[in-house]
Amino acid sequence: MLTEQAARLYRNAGLFAYGFARGKLRGDPVYRATLERGLLLGRSRILDLGCGQGLLSAWLRAAAANFENGGWPPGWPPAPRPRSTRGIELMDREVARARRALGAGCEISQGDIRTADFGSADAVVIFDVLQYLGEEEQIRVLRRVRAALPAHGLLLLRVSDTGGGMRFRYGQWIDKVVMLCRAHTLVDLHCRSVSQWREVLGECGFDVQAAPMSEGTRFANVLLIAHAK
Repeated sequence: MLTEQAARLYRNAGLFAYGFARGKLRGDPVYRATLERGLLLGRSRILDLGCGQGLLSAWLRAAAANFENGGWPPGWPPAPRPRSTRGIELMDREVARARRALGAGCEISQGDIRTADFGSADAVVIFDVLQYLGEEEQIRVLRRVRAALPAHGLLLLRVSDTGGGMRFRYGQWIDKVVMLCRAHTLVDLHCRSVSQWREVLGECGFDVQAAPMSEGTRFANVLLIAHAK
């Protein structure tokens, strides 16, 4: 099973890292969607901003191995085979877990996505991160993402939709609890509606499609699939 193959990489990183990877990859529909919809297919250089313990890198590594071994789900497009998958993560504990799990080939660095050098990429992934930045900071990051991408480059941005009613409010509560546990501080969250995100991304140089991305959960998450103009 693909989830188990990816989570198994974290056994050397400790029980918490393994349990978190197993639960997150099994329960969060965005990881399956990246493969089932072929969203990252043909993207050679992938940059994961706010990557945590490197789950996307582990997921893509396991997918490539699974596809190579002939165990790929029928009807899915081929597994993406990026030349590089880089990550930037603020919390050094998460970076340490990623490096222990992914080994010598791990390209995850400690840094703040507001100031870190993005270099160049063909696809940028930001899952559940921008709400922790102020609204102006969000825009600055998105403009820097656009500058790192070529024309028709891809941004996958997963956000919580303020139009999601109780599901949105539940997600807000969970986010605050998680940050309290991880960083031992309460944080203000800065979210937008899908239409507001579309407007911001358009101003930053992207064409946008939106796809619901909370199947099987209690959240109001949406995946914004944005292509650089």
